Amino acid sequence: MLLEKLSNARGVSGNEAEVREILIDAVKDRVDEYRVDTMGNLITLKKAKSARSRDLKVMIAAHMDEVGLMIVHHDSNGLLRFRKVGGIDDRVLLSKVVLIGKDKIPGIVGAKPIHLLKQKEREQVTDSDSMTIDIGAKSKEEAQALVKVGDYATFATEFAQMGDGLVKGKALDDRTGCATLVEILRRDYPFNLYGVFTTQEEVGARGARVAAYAIEPSCAFALESTVCDDSPKTKDVSPVTRLGNGPAITFMDNSLISDRRLVNLLIETAKENRIPYQFRQLTAGGTDVGRINITREGAPGVSVAVPTRYIHSPVSLLSKQDFENTIALMTKTLPKLGKGLENL
Repeated sequence: MLLEKLSNARGVSGNEAEVREILIDAVKDRVDEYRVDTMGNLITLKKAKSARSRDLKVMIAAHMDEVGLMIVHHDSNGLLRFRKVGGIDDRVLLSKVVLIGKDKIPGIVGAKPIHLLKQKEREQVTDSDSMTIDIGAKSKEEAQALVKVGDYATFATEFAQMGDGLVKGKALDDRTGCATLVEILRRDYPFNLYGVFTTQEEVGARGARVAAYAIEPSCAFALESTVCDDSPKTKDVSPVTRLGNGPAITFMDNSLISDRRLVNLLIETAKENRIPYQFRQLTAGGTDVGRINITREGAPGVSVAVPTRYIHSPVSLLSKQDFENTIALMTKTLPKLGKGLENL
């Protein structure tokens, strides 16, 4: 399963090469062109069969990178200091196993034992600046021989099936989007389709900006994993998304107000094909399409996401049915763009 291979691959922002190689192998025989740009984006092109249709350029972005850690210092006792890469809640870090550098040196994220904490300290979340990674080294020199400053650390989580139709793994944000885009590239479309596997989304959608500048798309989609907080609550508050209710369409977030023509096209297609869908009930956060939307002369865009529990943590959980319905929604919607944006 491609999603499993992608989830298990290591690719913290700025270090996406392992993920990119898997994707090149998956798409090289189904696209007309592919290249890797200076930011490390994998840009693929599926050409329209008719030359008359090639003025319309549709860009679909899915980011390869994941949140993780970077080593910044060796303590005299052999422990490692680190900084977070991307948005990680400090609460989920303690006692997690990580793999560091190209040799995958195992380490454990630790902090002062609870037995030694004062009452006030127990009432507060331990800051990541107070945490260390223990690789079993007894001295600074021993640690330096194993791990270098600047080495990346990824969570040591293995992909697996769970429950009834669920899967768990690390980096499902956004390896799910990457796997969806690979499936989209299996089909032909009446326009030039640029499938872009982007870099450094988790630290500011940097790769998408560069790719969009080069492509100058007519319109754009971001394929994402998004917050799913459908567990019981003390207040009557609608969850951002619900597991099993289909792909989530975004009207607005911190980076984009979605183009209503594209939103309506997705809704219309979902209804015609009886594909379940939902709306993302949160305006926080942003995606690659927010950057694409304001690059050069701009491009209308929308984000479509698979609801995923516990994103930006060592392990996430999603529904295979939601994943498959996202593929179905996109592959049924895209051909309709062939008539031109002005006719939507």
